[in-house]
Amino acid sequence: MSNKLKVLAFSGSLRKNSFNSGLVRAVKELKPENMEIDIFDINDITMYSDDLKDGGFPDIVKLFAEKITSADGILIATPEYNYSIPGVLKNAIDWVSRISPQPFNEKPTAVMGASPGMLGTVRAQMHLRQIAIFVNMIVMNKPEVFVNFAREKFDSESNLTDEKTKEIIRKFLIAFSSWIEKLK
Repeated sequence: MSNKLKVLAFSGSLRKNSFNSGLVRAVKELKPENMEIDIFDINDITMYSDDLKDGGFPDIVKLFAEKITSADGILIATPEYNYSIPGVLKNAIDWVSRISPQPFNEKPTAVMGASPGMLGTVRAQMHLRQIAIFVNMIVMNKPEVFVNFAREKFDSESNLTDEKTKEIIRKFLIAFSSWIEKLK
């Protein structure tokens, strides 16, 4: 039996060589010893509709909700689209928000993001924090990870190569580990 903290990580991007999916993969490599990371791909979650929900939750949504429920913490890497989070990320949250008991309720959550621009997803992360309030995620406030100028920090296959950013993420994950333990 493992005493490691179980963290479910997912990216809000559909792009094959997404910087944010690269961040999620980097998290798996940079995690502290007391943490295990399970990566979930939200790309196949169909667009939310009450008509679909009324027929029963799709299997992928049920699986996503089960993984959220069984995780000690959630880590979300979000791109920034038009000052907000991508529709695919909002859609995944919308589906799970309809499930009772609420899988996100009081779940320790960490948010990060990478962008080719100067602000590194600051606005998207703020918007995601606002959405998290509704489903009662408990989002870690500090430290924050805003990876700016991402094209300079990832290779052509979206693998994180920047050592300073890796060190920031290591410290972020240690803080997240403490955050999860505090809330257990």
